[in-house]
Parts: sequence; structure tokens; C-alpha cells
Amino acid sequence: MLKFIVVFLLLNVFRIIFIDGILNDILAEYTYDTFPEFYVWAVYNKDALILIGLAIIFSIIIYRFISKKVNELNKIYNAIDNVYDDDVTNIELPNSLWMFSDKLNKIKYEYMANKNKAKDAEQKKNDLIMYMAHDLKTPLTSVIGYLSLLNDEKNISKDLQEKYLKIALNKSMRVEELTNQFFEITRYNLQDMPINKNKIDLSLLLDQLIDESYPMMQKRNLKFNVTKPNNLSFVGDGDKLARAFGNLIKNAINYSYENTEIEIEMKEQEEKIRIIFRNKGDKIPEYKLEKLFEKFYRGDESRTSETGGTGLGLAIAKDIIELHNGSINVKNDNEFIEFYIELLK
Repeated sequence: MLKFIVVFLLLNVFRIIFIDGILNDILAEYTYDTFPEFYVWAVYNKDALILIGLAIIFSIIIYRFISKKVNELNKIYNAIDNVYDDDVTNIELPNSLWMFSDKLNKIKYEYMANKNKAKDAEQKKNDLIMYMAHDLKTPLTSVIGYLSLLNDEKNISKDLQEKYLKIALNKSMRVEELTNQFFEITRYNLQDMPINKNKIDLSLLLDQLIDESYPMMQKRNLKFNVTKPNNLSFVGDGDKLARAFGNLIKNAINYSYENTEIEIEMKEQEEKIRIIFRNKGDKIPEYKLEKLFEKFYRGDESRTSETGGTGLGLAIAKDIIELHNGSINVKNDNEFIEFYIELLK
């Protein structure tokens, strides 16, 4: 209480000595001779005059503050327009707005990276379609040629007829495969890939996929080495997971050395299920490992669509796994390539 009284007295002394004294001097200097009536009014209403002066000063301060903020908002607004420009230069704002400039530059770089990524994917897709169209023409020409021979030549021996028909059939099957790959590209771009979850047996699902893969395995004299429980329940989309696992099995078959084993390990842990696909093949350079899950990327660029796929298999597998709140990664392990999946239960 005593401190309050002291402060109050000091403020009044300051007011009497400085404010009143200075105000009296100003009024006497500028208004006593020229505006005597105002001088008389001001002397008897100094408190009101002080309040008016303070209100004017306060208004000026508020105006300058608001003007500054409005100016800053305009600069931020203009900077937002620059986020989606093709200009690669940094967005620059005053030092007082460095947090906004950092955030906007981060958004701009992410936008440009995604834009370039989409552009690259589109270019890869177009290139792939061009290659596939070329590869589609080759077997189709062969089919037409051999069927034309059979149609035009009436005296062809039975052995030649069977030979030509077998070749035409094989080429027709290749045309069908390439056509399916075209549909795969279109389907991947257009579908939202909805997930319909039900209780499924992952162990049984894997058995079915392995059985379906045996014809491809036999062509390269490959074998499966599978370690898994007899039953492994999981709530997920069986069709989508079958597609993801099937793509990984097909990838392992395509890139395995002949006369080797493909190892598949499925095991249940406390809160997750871990699945490993392991095959022996050429080591993948580290810079390519990061790109394997990109759309339309094929690890071996020397392969045509005759021996390689669309470059969508691993990208689709990754999307499906992530839609199940899981993760998929790849690594080199000496001469082995290992894809490992983790699914949360």
C-alpha cells in the first residue's frame, strides 16, 4: 500500500513539474497572443487537453501498427501466389516474417518436387507405352504372317501346320500379356484402390500364390523355401494383399539367378506380422533401391517389355501395404535382394 502511495505521489510530482510546466510554456508561447480565448480555456482544462493529446498519440501508434500488419499481410498474400509459380527462386519476406518465408519456401519446394515427380512418372509411362506398342507390333506381325501362310499355302505338311500354329499361339499369348499390361497401367491411374477388409488367413493366401507361380518357377528351374505358421489370421483385403504378394513373388522370379531358391518367411510378432521375400540375384545399386517403388520405374533398364514388366508391380505393392497401415522396404544382403513387409495387427 505504501509503495502504491509513493508511486502515485511521484507521478503527480512528474505531472506538475514536467507536463504542467511544459504545457504552460507551450500554451503561453503559441496561443497567449494569437488565441487568448483558447489559452484561457486550455489553462483551466489542462487535463482534458492532455487526454486529447494522448488520444491523438495513441491513435497514431495504433494506425502505424495496423498499417504495418496490413502491409505484412499483403506481402504474405503476394508470397503465397508465388508458391505455385515455376520460378525456382526463394520467396523473400522481411526479417520480421522469417517464419512465414521459411514455411512458404518449404511448401514451394515440396510442391515443385511433387510436380517434377509427377512429370517424370508421366514421361516414364509414355515411354513405356511407346516401347510396349513397339513390342506389341512384333508378335502381332508374326501371328498375321504365320496365319497368312496357313491360309495361302494349301499344301503345307501337317508338321509345318502344327509348328506354325504353335508359334502363332505363343505369339498370341504374348499379345494378350502385353494387352494386360496396358490395362494395368490404365487401371492403376484411374482406380482409387478401395480396401474391403475381412478376416483372412495369410498363410493360406501365400500357399495359393506359390501354387500359381510354379509354372514360372519351372521355366528358370527355381525353388521355393517357405517358412511360415500353418494359420495366420489378419484383418485385411485378401484380393489386394494377394496382388501385392503376387507382384513381389513375380519380381523375385524375374530377377533371380537360375537354379536358385526364393526364400519366403512369414512370422507373427506381438503387435505385427513380418513377411520377407528373399532371392539371389544381381546386387541393386544403392541409388536404385530408393527408386524401386516409384511408378513405372524398372530396375533393369536393359529389359524390354518382353522380359520386364510395366514398372508398376512394386509401386502397387507398396500402395496396398501402406493402405493396410504397413510398411515395405528393400535392401541388399550380399548376393541376396530382400523385401521385408511389416503389417500392424
